[in-house]
Amino acid sequence: MTQYHKYQKDISSSQLYKCIKKAVKQKQIRRGVKEVQKFVNKGEKGIMVLAGDTLPIEVYCHLPVMCEDRNLPYVYIPSKTDLGAAAGSKRPTCVIMVKCLEHILSKSVT
Repeated sequence: MTQYHKYQKDISSSQLYKCIKKAVKQKQIRRGVKEVQKFVNKGEKGIMVLAGDTLPIEVYCHLPVMCEDRNLPYVYIPSKTDLGAAAGSKRPTCVIMVKCLEHILSKSVT
Protein backbone atom coordinates (compact mmCIF):
# COMPACT_ATOMS: atom_id res chain seq x y z
CA MET A 1 0.00 0.00 0.00
CA THR A 2 1.21 3.48 -0.78
CA GLN A 3 1.97 5.77 2.14
CA TYR A 4 0.63 9.28 1.53
CA HIS A 5 1.66 12.53 3.14
CA LYS A 6 -0.27 15.75 2.61
CA TYR A 7 -2.23 14.24 -0.26
CA GLN A 8 -5.94 13.61 0.22
CA LYS A 9 -6.93 11.30 -2.63
CA ASP A 10 -6.84 7.63 -1.73
CA ILE A 11 -5.40 5.82 -4.74
CA SER A 12 -3.32 2.66 -4.96
CA SER A 13 0.27 2.39 -6.16
CA SER A 14 -0.84 0.85 -9.44
CA GLN A 15 -3.16 3.80 -10.14
CA LEU A 16 -0.34 6.19 -9.32
CA TYR A 17 2.00 4.34 -11.72
CA LYS A 18 -0.65 4.65 -14.46
CA CYS A 19 -0.92 8.38 -13.79
CA ILE A 20 2.87 8.71 -14.01
CA LYS A 21 2.89 6.89 -17.36
CA LYS A 22 0.21 9.27 -18.68
CA ALA A 23 2.17 12.26 -17.40
CA VAL A 24 5.28 11.00 -19.22
CA LYS A 25 3.35 10.92 -22.49
CA GLN A 26 2.21 14.50 -21.87
CA LYS A 27 5.74 15.56 -20.79
CA GLN A 28 4.47 16.63 -17.37
CA ILE A 29 7.16 15.08 -15.13
CA ARG A 30 10.49 16.07 -13.65
CA ARG A 31 12.87 13.20 -12.86
CA GLY A 32 15.82 13.06 -10.46
CA VAL A 33 16.82 14.86 -7.29
CA LYS A 34 18.64 17.78 -8.93
CA GLU A 35 15.94 18.50 -11.50
CA VAL A 36 13.08 18.20 -8.99
CA GLN A 37 14.87 20.41 -6.47
CA LYS A 38 15.56 23.03 -9.14
CA PHE A 39 11.93 23.25 -10.21
CA VAL A 40 10.59 23.27 -6.64
CA ASN A 41 12.89 26.22 -5.92
CA LYS A 42 11.53 27.96 -9.02
CA GLY A 43 8.00 27.60 -7.63
CA GLU A 44 6.65 24.89 -9.92
CA LYS A 45 3.55 23.11 -8.57
CA GLY A 46 2.83 19.38 -8.64
CA ILE A 47 3.05 16.24 -6.55
CA MET A 48 6.38 14.74 -5.58
CA VAL A 49 6.70 10.94 -5.69
CA LEU A 50 9.55 9.54 -3.59
CA ALA A 51 10.85 5.96 -3.65
CA GLY A 52 10.95 4.40 -0.20
CA ASP A 53 13.80 1.97 -0.89
CA THR A 54 16.42 4.63 -1.67
CA LEU A 55 19.63 4.21 0.31
CA PRO A 56 21.23 6.26 1.75
CA ILE A 57 18.18 8.27 2.72
CA GLU A 58 20.30 11.44 2.82
CA VAL A 59 20.10 11.52 -0.99
CA TYR A 60 16.64 13.10 -0.85
CA CYS A 61 15.76 13.63 2.82
CA HIS A 62 15.64 17.41 2.28
CA LEU A 63 12.89 17.19 -0.37
CA PRO A 64 9.92 16.45 1.96
CA VAL A 65 10.96 19.46 4.05
CA MET A 66 10.94 21.61 0.91
CA CYS A 67 7.45 20.28 0.11
CA GLU A 68 6.21 21.10 3.60
CA ASP A 69 7.58 24.64 3.34
CA ARG A 70 5.90 25.22 -0.03
CA ASN A 71 2.66 23.31 0.72
CA LEU A 72 3.29 20.76 -2.04
CA PRO A 73 1.85 17.24 -1.74
CA TYR A 74 4.26 14.33 -1.68
CA VAL A 75 3.92 10.58 -1.52
CA TYR A 76 6.19 7.61 -0.84
CA ILE A 77 6.00 4.49 -2.97
CA PRO A 78 7.79 1.18 -2.30
CA SER A 79 10.21 0.73 -5.22
CA LYS A 80 12.57 3.00 -7.13
CA THR A 81 12.84 0.41 -9.92
CA ASP A 82 9.09 0.51 -10.50
CA LEU A 83 9.14 4.30 -10.30
CA GLY A 84 11.86 4.47 -12.95
CA ALA A 85 9.97 2.05 -15.19
CA ALA A 86 6.76 4.06 -14.83
CA ALA A 87 8.70 7.21 -15.73
CA GLY A 88 9.89 5.63 -18.96
CA SER A 89 13.48 5.10 -17.85
CA LYS A 90 15.58 1.94 -17.86
CA ARG A 91 17.29 3.12 -14.68
CA PRO A 92 15.82 3.32 -11.17
CA THR A 93 14.61 6.77 -10.14
CA CYS A 94 14.36 7.89 -6.52
CA VAL A 95 12.17 10.98 -7.03
CA ILE A 96 9.75 12.30 -9.62
CA MET A 97 7.62 15.41 -9.68
CA VAL A 98 4.35 15.16 -11.60
CA LYS A 99 2.92 18.49 -12.73
CA CYS A 100 -0.86 19.03 -12.89
CA LEU A 101 -1.73 15.63 -11.40
CA GLU A 102 -5.40 16.47 -10.83
CA HIS A 103 -6.01 16.71 -14.58
CA ILE A 104 -4.35 13.32 -15.15
CA LEU A 105 -6.10 11.68 -12.17
CA SER A 106 -9.53 12.81 -13.31
CA LYS A 107 -9.00 11.10 -16.67
CA SER A 108 -7.52 7.86 -15.33
CA VAL A 109 -9.73 7.22 -12.27
CA THR A 110 -13.06 7.85 -14.00
